Amino acid sequence: MMSSFNAKIIVDAKEKTKAIFDSISTDNEFYPENPTKTSMSFNDKITISIKSNHIPHLRANLNSTLRLIQASSDSIESVKIQSNNEH
Repeated sequence: MMSSFNAKIIVDAKEKTKAIFDSISTDNEFYPENPTKTSMSFNDKITISIKSNHIPHLRANLNSTLRLIQASSDSIESVKIQSNNEH
């Protein structure tokens, strides 16, 4: 019997949420050989569902996704800070 493992992430980054979704969803589209099944949707918040038959794959994808979210958020914040300093 094969076990299946699932994780669900919901992200609400206020005004940055849509930009973060646009950034991270592109990575998911161009990685078809991913050993996990990852789906993302946006409806005011980002919902990410990850499924895998192996916990290490699930954990790796979960960690990568969370790092991408953090990097996207940091980049948006950096641009916002630079734009405010230029005026």
